[in-house]
Amino acid sequence: MQIVPLPAFRDNYIWTLRRGDAAAVVDPGDARPVKDYLARERLRLVAILATHHHPDHVGGIAELAGDSGAPVYGPRAEPIPALTHPVAEGDTVALAALGVAFAVFDVPGHTRAHVAYYGAGALFCGDTLFACGCGRLFEGTPAQMVGSLAKLAALPGATRVYCAHEYTLANIEFARKVEPDNAALAEREARARASRAGASDAAVDARRGACNQSVPALRRAGGRRSGEPLPRRTRLRSRCAMLRRDPRIGKTAPEPRRCAPRSPRCSPPAARRRCAR
Repeated sequence: MQIVPLPAFRDNYIWTLRRGDAAAVVDPGDARPVKDYLARERLRLVAILATHHHPDHVGGIAELAGDSGAPVYGPRAEPIPALTHPVAEGDTVALAALGVAFAVFDVPGHTRAHVAYYGAGALFCGDTLFACGCGRLFEGTPAQMVGSLAKLAALPGATRVYCAHEYTLANIEFARKVEPDNAALAEREARARASRAGASDAAVDARRGACNQSVPALRRAGGRRSGEPLPRRTRLRSRCAMLRRDPRIGKTAPEPRRCAPRSPRCSPPAARRRCAR
């Protein structure tokens, strides 16, 4: 089975899985790149997988499903267009035409019911895990995201990780502020700049084992027992870090003065109350 990235919008990846004349796509936010690729390569679409409900991940599903009749797999508790096979943790997505079966993991945090697909040594994690970073929290909590990252950190070290956006350099900039002496991050930055953050960067450090060294949140989550409460300091840092996030998903804005508990620099007022807890 081959895995091919199709660029979409400004920084999205639509992952195309192909074997023979059959293909499946993961998170097709735009139908046009998929239709062009299928026509050019003379492939038939046999399945559509969605990780969560954001428009840049599901915007092309209805058109693709309508044209091909392909089944649509997606999180049971989220509004996925043309959904035919709702899934949740414990389910398996078997794609016979591709000779692969994916286990489904619940990975809430970015959204309330985000899922990931793991099979054949590959992980399709949507907006939960990126190269050198993790997804922004829209509907979930810091504790949920840490739990989801801990689940992914437990996968075999040889797992190839396919994320849905190219945020490598922006995430490295943020991560190096958290861990300025992390040699793995410095090496990762040099490689990313040399490749100009191309498609090769989308498979997070190529393998999950290496990813642990360059994603601070993943490494820390991996050392936490399932269900264990977050330390108070971690909760505060998670909440303050959210305030430093740019409105663009996964990107970071320049960091303001350090956000300490009860600091009036945390704004708006609702955020000040969260940081003061």
